[in-house]
Amino acid sequence: MTAPITDIKRHVHGVASSATLAINEQSNALRAQGRTIYKLGLGQSPFPVPESVVAALKEHAREKDYLPVRGLPELRAAVAGYHNRQSGLDYRAEDILIAPGSKELLYILQLVFNGTIVLPSPSWVTYAPQAQLFGNRVLWIETTPGQHWKLLPAALDAACREDGTGPKLLVLNYPSNPTGFSFTDGELEELANVVRTHQMVVLSDEIYGELHHEGSHRSIATYYPEGTIVSAGLSKWCGAGGWRLGTFAFPAGMQYLLNAMAVVASETFTATSAPIQHAAVTAFRKGERIDRYIAYAREILRVLAEPIVERLSKVGANVSKPDGAFYLFPSFEKHARAFDESGVHTSAEFSSRLLQDTGVAVLPGSAFGRPAAELSVRLAYVDFDGAAALEAASRQPVDEALVTRCCGNVLAAVDLLCEWIEQTAA
Repeated sequence: MTAPITDIKRHVHGVASSATLAINEQSNALRAQGRTIYKLGLGQSPFPVPESVVAALKEHAREKDYLPVRGLPELRAAVAGYHNRQSGLDYRAEDILIAPGSKELLYILQLVFNGTIVLPSPSWVTYAPQAQLFGNRVLWIETTPGQHWKLLPAALDAACREDGTGPKLLVLNYPSNPTGFSFTDGELEELANVVRTHQMVVLSDEIYGELHHEGSHRSIATYYPEGTIVSAGLSKWCGAGGWRLGTFAFPAGMQYLLNAMAVVASETFTATSAPIQHAAVTAFRKGERIDRYIAYAREILRVLAEPIVERLSKVGANVSKPDGAFYLFPSFEKHARAFDESGVHTSAEFSSRLLQDTGVAVLPGSAFGRPAAELSVRLAYVDFDGAAALEAASRQPVDEALVTRCCGNVLAAVDLLCEWIEQTAA
């Protein structure tokens, strides 16, 4: 039976499948056809789940009972302790909400929040579509490559004053997906002053915080504790994206939001997987072995970014060394005229032609809120054997020779991209 489109709620019309998941499925399908595909589209950690966390999952594999909606008490305490060590704040177990992925928590927050969603451009592909699903208005704030695509306090202040009063939720993700850039302590303090002036709620998406390349991530909650919800999880620093576990840490004065989200959770996902929650206790308590695992991962990603940035810069990309995570957001506007003459007018066409001609999969900047005609793309430099790279890092210094040997697939993809750029721009 084919249902008429009128059977679908209007807010769902026009919302496409997640761009990151779509490019991953397309890449897998092309590989299944026998093509050589370089998967720089999906931002999935290349590193394996730490052995101690895997052992904890095995130990609790027989856990089958429904756990409390808000999460396993032992895990909520572990998450509170984790954030307190990170930020020097004073979270309690009752300030934590657990869900099957931070994306699910963001979805529920957007459902219960009655106001405008404020996003820097570019932002992660899911924030704006979720807002559209609920009919929430999005206020986009421009950023520029010259400022490393960072949200500037003056721009945020001006946008809020022009937009007028009313509840606002600022979603701030750093180190950033898609750019890899983060904020200094001074920048966070200045942003905190602005959001405090406008009495905004801040969702600080710090899922990549542990992957700050220098290990110096700082939360805006340090400067705006009363109005900041901190998002974290296992997918990026713990390599466990498919396990689906996310966390929100609320300030004590925002229990009303936590309570509202818990009600929705009780009527939707009921509870997060019991074995996964038990294993996550070990992850959030960390310890020497996990700290060492994270340190190696940071160093591999930091060193790998250097030759990529160098090679992209040589072909005219506007790109800089990232602060963290495993993303770059190069712009090829310098070659816009040459691409226009070759029939490539948008970042979506750029990405599609690149995949077709070279087998290199990236995502268009338009998926992250950039103008369609801007030739920007997100590159996730993760298509390598993370286990082999970690093992090598444990035996020798992490340098360009190590990443060339262990992450050669990524560098080969970048070389193909650069050759394609030169040929098109010639």
